[in-house]
Amino acid sequence: MKKHWIAMFAMVLGAGVPLAAHAQAKGSEEHIRAVTSRIDGRAIAQNTTTRDWPSYGLDYAETRFSRLEQINEKNVKELGLVWSYNLESTRGVEATPLVVDGIMYVTASWSVVHAVDVRTGKRIWTYDPKVPRDVGVKGCCDVVNRGVALYKGRVYVGSFDARLIALDAATGKVVWEKDTSIDRKRPYTITGAPRVFKGMVIIGNGGAEYGVRGYITAYDAETGAEKWRFFTVPGDPAKPYESEALARAAKTWDPSNKYWEAGGGGTVWDSITFDPQLNLLYIGTGNGSPWSRAKRSPGGGDNLFLASIVAINPDTGQYVWHYQETPGDNWDYTSTQPMILADIKVAGKPRKVILHAPKNGFFFVIDRTNGKFISAKNFVDVNWATGYDDKGFPIETAIARSPDKGYDSIPGPLGAHNWHPMSYSPKTGLVYLPAQNIPLTLMDNKNYKFNEMTLGVPGSNQGWNTAMFIGAVPATSKPFGRLLAWDPVKQKEAWRHEHVSPWNGGTLVTAGNLVFQGTAEGRFIAFNAKTGEKLWETPTGTGVIAAPNTYMVDGKQYVSIAVGWGGSYGLAQRASDKIGPGTVYTFAVGGKAPLPEVAQVKLNALLQGVAYEPKHVPEGQGLYVASCVLCHGVPGVDRGGNIPNLGYSHPDVINNLEAWVFGGAAKDKGMPDFTGKLKPEDIPKLKAFIQGVPDSIRPKK
Repeated sequence: MKKHWIAMFAMVLGAGVPLAAHAQAKGSEEHIRAVTSRIDGRAIAQNTTTRDWPSYGLDYAETRFSRLEQINEKNVKELGLVWSYNLESTRGVEATPLVVDGIMYVTASWSVVHAVDVRTGKRIWTYDPKVPRDVGVKGCCDVVNRGVALYKGRVYVGSFDARLIALDAATGKVVWEKDTSIDRKRPYTITGAPRVFKGMVIIGNGGAEYGVRGYITAYDAETGAEKWRFFTVPGDPAKPYESEALARAAKTWDPSNKYWEAGGGGTVWDSITFDPQLNLLYIGTGNGSPWSRAKRSPGGGDNLFLASIVAINPDTGQYVWHYQETPGDNWDYTSTQPMILADIKVAGKPRKVILHAPKNGFFFVIDRTNGKFISAKNFVDVNWATGYDDKGFPIETAIARSPDKGYDSIPGPLGAHNWHPMSYSPKTGLVYLPAQNIPLTLMDNKNYKFNEMTLGVPGSNQGWNTAMFIGAVPATSKPFGRLLAWDPVKQKEAWRHEHVSPWNGGTLVTAGNLVFQGTAEGRFIAFNAKTGEKLWETPTGTGVIAAPNTYMVDGKQYVSIAVGWGGSYGLAQRASDKIGPGTVYTFAVGGKAPLPEVAQVKLNALLQGVAYEPKHVPEGQGLYVASCVLCHGVPGVDRGGNIPNLGYSHPDVINNLEAWVFGGAAKDKGMPDFTGKLKPEDIPKLKAFIQGVPDSIRPKK
């Protein structure tokens, strides 16, 4: 036997083929196929070392807690850039990259997928689903994408125009593609990351601002065949309900205003988690369509399953239980924000719980075995409720529903916590939560009609159906952004760090006693997870909204963050004076690479020189608010986000406004064509407002 092996060894050497040549070259198609083919349900569930980051929230529980500690509180100051990668995008970047044995998958705006070799920082492949730019107007909150799913050698991405696409992980070639929209006449989109459980790809849709019905769908990961679909709100009562659960839910809606014509809402545009031991899938549902309950359901009612956590049997798609966090939602208080599954002690007893901080400003602890309410405590100031009773119902304030006057809802519709992921450390017992307030007043629009443009109602000429005047009166609350370390057992804040602006990025926590977060003004920071002390920071060139990740490659720990300012707040607002393309930054101890160059934001002088009739300003304001304000902000007042503020435009732009509004001059950037929505005689009125506001605020000489 020994002679046999010696002979074999001599044969290999004699053939002149080094033994190392038989190993797969890292980053080759063979290597990628081998390492990604191993990612399945067991690999994700048993990812105890967390050397890879194989799923959106790292693990099924979506804790975003890494057990890696090579980078820790003692050496984090030695972090340096290893490489940066240009995502070639100018709109919002919200994705958390997936990484398996040094192969990274990350998405940019317009749902473009990039495969990157972590060992070199070089591109392996890209896939562009070629989303038609004219569908950009169908999304409330920028043309963003939160990332991909990885399963058995395939990468799954949802495109902004509501397709679900399976790609070969090694080559980026399309394996299959499915249209997830149930009605192409409705503005369904996808911005969330798919998840894969039990051989099924799970994806929800967006669009509730525009008038759609929410649902979530499971597709066979191998073939793309639809396995089941769960609707979150009841449909037309003249037709059979899809399940008994929806028949029960319909009793909480008033049909007098035909809520189903505006869809009802309840879209599952972000949070999806899975407990393999309990075999339960958990989803967070969105706001009503329209926002105003008085128009959606005039007789009142809780309007199930809006603003709820819903547990579903993943094998059948059948309802198991629900807990509604905001009954009769009237403020765009979605429950789609990321959920974390954790095992904690409550009153000294172990409990399997869901930790959740939705838009409404309360931090919830819910029993995930049965949906029973355990506790809720506000983590920011709120004025719509004083708390929750023992049964888990909110105790609303007298001013919470004020249909006849403007109401400064606190938190505002952008939420005390939005989609930006939070993280949970079992070592500290704390949740690391991006908290905020973005003041915005609400008032019912009593004359609302579905899909009808109303002067002065934001977005109503872009398809928005809120049935509310937004910002009709000045807000009195103050904006802020902060990082909170929250104790879910004590339901109290452990520490906080104040940021300069709202709309900061998601968080990552590690066993190295570190919390990482990017900020709106363009910094990436590491904090001590126990104390909140700031330990390290680096500039990122533009504002950060996504959450970072960390992983090991060839024995070395890296931290990566995908950067690109945007999202609903970032369209028209910014906190950074720098601007750069979407970029992935990757750091390690001892990194020496130079930061990429970024540009300084240069605002032109306030617009002047555009002739107009002052009498046209009031109607121009109504047209502008209905058609332009959500993307461009208030002319000369806001600074512009990833879309320019028109109050700082060159006069030639506004003098030739019809070419932009009707001619499609910026169609390739997602600018909608308002042909048929605006009239030629509206253009002088728009010009009057766009020039009139800068004239009114220009300092007098």
